[in-house]
Amino acid sequence: MKKDIHPEYRDVVFYDTSSDYKFMTKSTMTTGETIKWEDGNEYPLIKVEVSSASHPFYTGKKLFVDTAGRVEKFNKKYKKK
Repeated sequence: MKKDIHPEYRDVVFYDTSSDYKFMTKSTMTTGETIKWEDGNEYPLIKVEVSSASHPFYTGKKLFVDTAGRVEKFNKKYKKK
């Protein structure tokens, strides 16, 4: 395996904004935000809109997830004139 070509693999906290659920796992994703975790250490924070805590397939209930006006933005941009 070549040295210095792989991204850093580290502990990262993912925050599901739609269900207010946080979980820690390992990832190579980068971010400028950090969060203080339950163990007292600071970890990088990645915000996601959907995770297993909010996805209808895993929860068994329908949940409306607002994707920050993406549909409206698309319709506005590509609306027939």
